[in-house]
Order: sequence, then structure tokens, then C-alpha cells
Amino acid sequence: MKQLFFILLLITALFSTAQDMNKQSIHQFKVTDLYGNEFDFATLKGKKVMVVNTASECGLTPQYEQLQEVYDQYKDKNFVIVGFPANNFGAQEPGSNEQIATFCKKNYGVTFLMMSKISVVGDDMHEVYQFLTQQTKNGLEDSQVAWNFQKYLLDENGFLVKVIHPKVLPNAEEIINWITQ
Repeated sequence: MKQLFFILLLITALFSTAQDMNKQSIHQFKVTDLYGNEFDFATLKGKKVMVVNTASECGLTPQYEQLQEVYDQYKDKNFVIVGFPANNFGAQEPGSNEQIATFCKKNYGVTFLMMSKISVVGDDMHEVYQFLTQQTKNGLEDSQVAWNFQKYLLDENGFLVKVIHPKVLPNAEEIINWITQ
């Protein structure tokens, strides 16, 4: 009986190790920012990262204000926010990258990283969001982007650790606790 238990334990450990070996990091990706410049996620090694899909004409758009506040408070503590504008939900991000940049700066003083507009759902889903939403790639869980302002929390190694619903504010206790732990 002890041998059977040991064998099951060994198989479980090997399976778990194999899963971890397949787990990818966001640090493998390069994307384009709102200004047309290449951004390499590998430059964020050693920092906690919140990735959030954004939209300028959404009822949740005021979250830009809290995102900026959280960024201002923790940017010097190895924390960054990366926004990805997306027009997938109710056509609430119709503008060009230039218009989005102007809107974010003028209305919310956004200084955190903003990337070019992408798709976060569907057949044309961007590869970063394929990583964020597929357990076979992120090693944590399958998820679907429910709406604008869904948040993905990644640790200092670029591994996904938590998915936060769009209605949870960026300054929610669970997020601040994660940043400061």
C-alpha cells in the first residue's frame, strides 16, 4: 500500500513539473505601444504587472483614474500597469491609437504604459491575450475577457497569478494587498 501511495505521489509530482515546464511568461512578448514603438515585455522582469484592456466610451472608463492613482503610488515599488485598448465590447473604443493617447492623457493624465489597440476576444485575439486566457499557455487557468477593464496580475517572473473581474476597481484591497506583498 505504501508503494502504491509513493508511486501515485511520484506521478503527481512529475505531472505537476511537466505542467510547470509548459507554463509561459509574458516576458516572451513584444508589442507596439500607442505611439508605434516596439515594447518588449522582457524589460519588465523583476516587476509585478497588471495588464488591463481599456475603452474610452465605457461605463467603466472612470477606472482610468484609479489605475493612474495606483500606478503613481506603486510605480517606484516594482509595479507597472500595461493598458491594451480594445474595441471588442459594444464598440466602446472606436478611436485610432492617436485619439486614444490624446483622450487618456487629456482626461485622466495617464502615464502608465499604453499599447496599441488590439482584439482581446474572438478569432483575431492578440497573442498576449491568448497567453492570458489559456491555461495551456499561462499555467494557471482558462478565462474569458468578460468586458472592458478586466485585470490580469502577473508576478515578477511574468507568470499569471490572478484574474480580476472588470467591475473590481484597480484600488480594491485584494489588488493593493497583492502589489504590496
